[in-house]
Amino acid sequence: MSVLWILCPIVAIGAIIDSIAGGGGLITLTAYVAVGLPPQIALGNNKFASTSGTTIACIRYIKGGQVDWRVGTLAVILSFAGSLIGSNLAALYADLYLQYLLVFLVPAIAIFMMVKPNFGQARERTKQATLFLSGASGLVIGAYDGFFGPGTGMFLTLIFTSVIGLDLLKSCGTAKVVNLASNIAALATFIIRGNIDYGIAIPCAFSSILGGYIGSGLALRGGAKVVKPVLLLVLFLLLAKVVLGMLGIQ
Repeated sequence: MSVLWILCPIVAIGAIIDSIAGGGGLITLTAYVAVGLPPQIALGNNKFASTSGTTIACIRYIKGGQVDWRVGTLAVILSFAGSLIGSNLAALYADLYLQYLLVFLVPAIAIFMMVKPNFGQARERTKQATLFLSGASGLVIGAYDGFFGPGTGMFLTLIFTSVIGLDLLKSCGTAKVVNLASNIAALATFIIRGNIDYGIAIPCAFSSILGGYIGSGLALRGGAKVVKPVLLLVLFLLLAKVVLGMLGIQ
């Protein structure tokens, strides 16, 4: 029970961040491991709770009209294919190469966001370009998720904004839909393998639902003024995780 007093508030905070910009798992998964859960149980519990929070966030974004289904549907389909490719690559190559890349890439993305005055504003693209870019984005980010994973939702939001041309809020909503699909697939695997401690997972799921509701509401009301600083925060957390991992500190 004492573990839940620690986990539930952290999971709620992580869900707020995740529903706004993605990347909440950088906080919540660390918390599950920190309280002593075995790695596979920590992953299963994290996926169980985060799927609950993501579902609520998705519903609010959909009701708010902040999901581009043309982009999201194709990205969902190809993200599954990308995840299969990435997970197979992970079995062949060390993720250290990607970590070195992220050390340079993440600060570059943060600087780009800060110095580009029109970042997050919608841009018109042709239907053909939108379909091609959404499919390519789903494939690439799905491969990243299967190979490494942290910050997947954040990268989806960034790509939907800077590459496909959605406004920042619609990018968040669309990224949530893509994330939910992959979360459900992964959650099914954890349930089948028995990698969930329901005594911890269910209370944390309620915390995640609360966080997802609050976070999506903040994003819908505040728009880019809320989303952009949270994206920068998640970029910083990802950079910190990668650097600490390379130093052997988990």
